[in-house]
Amino acid sequence: MDYFKEQHKETLVSTCDLLGVNRQVYYRSIKSIQHKQLIAQQVIDLVRSIRNLMPKLGTRKLYHLLEQKLMVLKVGRDKLFRILKANHMLIKPKRSYHITTDSHHRFRKHKNIVSDLEIVRPEQVWVSDITYIGNRANPSYLALITDAYSKKIMGYNVSNTLNMEGSLQALSMALKNRKYQAKSLIHHSDRGLQYCSNEYQVLLKLNNIKASMTEKYDPYENAIAESINGILKQEFDIAKHSSNLEMKQKMVKNAVEIYNQIRPHLSNAMLTPIKMHNQSVLKRKQYNTKKLKDASILKL
Repeated sequence: MDYFKEQHKETLVSTCDLLGVNRQVYYRSIKSIQHKQLIAQQVIDLVRSIRNLMPKLGTRKLYHLLEQKLMVLKVGRDKLFRILKANHMLIKPKRSYHITTDSHHRFRKHKNIVSDLEIVRPEQVWVSDITYIGNRANPSYLALITDAYSKKIMGYNVSNTLNMEGSLQALSMALKNRKYQAKSLIHHSDRGLQYCSNEYQVLLKLNNIKASMTEKYDPYENAIAESINGILKQEFDIAKHSSNLEMKQKMVKNAVEIYNQIRPHLSNAMLTPIKMHNQSVLKRKQYNTKKLKDASILKL
């Protein structure tokens, strides 16, 4: 074995001499490459540990969650981006659209009273929406109620129809999870039959909640609700798998818990929705409406 090592060294020496390369420089470059590969593998392992919970979490949020560990490895945000790009681990957002709103009905429609409202605290405004998360074999719909300030999902329901019952159950869950009972609250939604129905409006009135609705049939008029829908479907793949209703409900429950408790938000100064909801000092990030209309997806 020693003989072959000596032969290799002699061959390397002659090759280095022939090319005019210093042997020490050559060995340093080899060690440098090996060190970079080791660092990159450690970064990939850290990212995978996060993406086991949140499969399509973006680079900025990954960096926020891993910042302390990445500092030890001397990896900044730009370097993290380069490593993910080199290993084909960047996330490309996609947007799908499925109409779930039926606004052609006899029930009363309310005006939009939140369009110019400055939202400065949790449970000042709730936004509601319904999104399609099924397929032909197993149709299913997700009704969500989200706090506009903290982006915390307050209530949700998964059902296999667009009946009013799913939205009512989501509202009932949100009311149970309400923390600031003495504060005034506005419920904002589209003009769908579910939200305009007598049963839904009665439940709002019983809890002293004002009703507000979109007026221009523009999804960006309810942009926060649309965004949360997109996050759950794109980052957590809740609409990807062909599952029965019971399995879909478990998937959504798990996604909501991770979303509320672990996932940081850019608009929350990188706080999780629950941490943002437990305070009212931070000012939430405001979004430019024109930019939202030009974007393919609203990133929170």
